[in-house]
Amino acid sequence: MKFSEFLDVRDGTHDSPKRVNIGKKLITTKNLEDNRIDFTNAKNISLNDFKRINERSKVDQFDILLSMIGTVGNVYQERSAFPDYAIKNLALLKFHGDELLSNWMNYYLQSKKGQSKIHQRLSGSTQQYISLTDLRNIEITLPNRDQMELCIKPLRYLDDLILKNNQINDNLISLATALFNKYFPNINSGNEMIGNFISNYDRLRKPLSKKERLSIPGKYRYIGATSVNDYINKYNFDGIYLLLGEDGTVEDDNGYPILQYISGKFWPNNHAHVLQGKNVSTEWLYLFFKQRKITSIVTGAVQKKISQKNLNSLSIS
Repeated sequence: MKFSEFLDVRDGTHDSPKRVNIGKKLITTKNLEDNRIDFTNAKNISLNDFKRINERSKVDQFDILLSMIGTVGNVYQERSAFPDYAIKNLALLKFHGDELLSNWMNYYLQSKKGQSKIHQRLSGSTQQYISLTDLRNIEITLPNRDQMELCIKPLRYLDDLILKNNQINDNLISLATALFNKYFPNINSGNEMIGNFISNYDRLRKPLSKKERLSIPGKYRYIGATSVNDYINKYNFDGIYLLLGEDGTVEDDNGYPILQYISGKFWPNNHAHVLQGKNVSTEWLYLFFKQRKITSIVTGAVQKKISQKNLNSLSIS
């Protein structure tokens, strides 16, 4: 059965609405990460552009977004009853309120088999993509609804636990940041440089293409500038590290760096600096960067970048 036989498959806008200071969010492939949306650097667009785009491709509850270019195959299921954003360069799989089918497809598209179905139809040499036609023509065998329910029930339970744990972690980080600012109120006003407190492991990074990663599926995280991009069967780092975005998405709308606190075994690509604290804990380093704006050290008009030299030059007390 082809996707087009049981799904309404659309895509978002292909133009580039003008950015405005206050407006509605435009979500693109770069904002879609590991079954979540990162709104941090999403462009604000005017209400008129928002309405125009959503006349054709409005996202509703239980719809699924799928990246069609770049990191093809990234998936997000919308759970909110009233999503309030527009999309660009993303496929929109509409389920018209069918929560069960949406849940099953969400897990299927994230599975090894689902990802393989997508990547078998990729086009492009410099930058890979999947066309809307090829996406609509993907064929799968749908189980009956009882089988769907049996399959997704334990997975949904685990996802709910992960969501609750993430909320607890966010609250703890907010508390730790408040305490850091209390005990280090003048941390950014001195002449010493943060580079004296950083151990940098960028030389050990090695990027892997999507094709290479598909050939070595496994349990270890393959991590990019902002999130986990894939899971593979090998790792080259083991321990507690701080990843700080090096190029692409390097800062949020308020000028703070994009950070990931990582523990355990993982494989980073070359789009994030791999750091540990030197003479300070890696946790201290993380909290320092959580409250340190870095716009002054970002270079590049089209592709933003934070070099090692510029990173090390940030002043501290």
